[in-house]
Amino acid sequence: MADKYDIILSGVGGQGVLSVAAVISIAAMKDGYTLRQSEVHGMSQRGGAVLAHMRISKTTIASDLIPKGSADVVLSMEPMESLRYVDFLKPVGRLISAAAPYENIPNYPDLDGIHEKINNLKSSRIIDAKALAKEAGTMKAVNMVMVGALSAELDIRKESIIEAVQEKFGSKGEKIIKANLAAFELGRKSNRKKADGDNK
Repeated sequence: MADKYDIILSGVGGQGVLSVAAVISIAAMKDGYTLRQSEVHGMSQRGGAVLAHMRISKTTIASDLIPKGSADVVLSMEPMESLRYVDFLKPVGRLISAAAPYENIPNYPDLDGIHEKINNLKSSRIIDAKALAKEAGTMKAVNMVMVGALSAELDIRKESIIEAVQEKFGSKGEKIIKANLAAFELGRKSNRKKADGDNK
């Protein structure tokens, strides 16, 4: 089991980045990790850029911020936003991005070109999170699909993440909990299948 993970979370306001951070934080603490997280920027502005540094460790964490060139994972809810933070990745780090854009600016760049740039990066993953959320039963579960994709990169126990999802959505009712757990499972399987099926 790894002793430390440095994770960059990105997206835009309204995509549920804060919920991703909450679920991973709860699960990590259940598994005995300590956690430091930077302020989540941009959450107050729907459609504005969102960035959070999440540091998970079995030992003392000196700073909230992840130095450039040292992140294990960049997880992005939005493809263009993912490319903003590539320089944070360590050489063997992983970039995981949702496929669908959040077109919050005029003249949003060509999506095929953005996907090509992501795919040209070593150890990158593009997850069709919208399609998987729809399969799970609710389009609002895109963020839990991405939690699932991220979980495939971490040594946090699957059971701990399931418990964290149940706690996060416990007040929403059994149907919502079930849909979010299904989205988590689909995202986890999707990332693992991609890892098994490529040569990156």
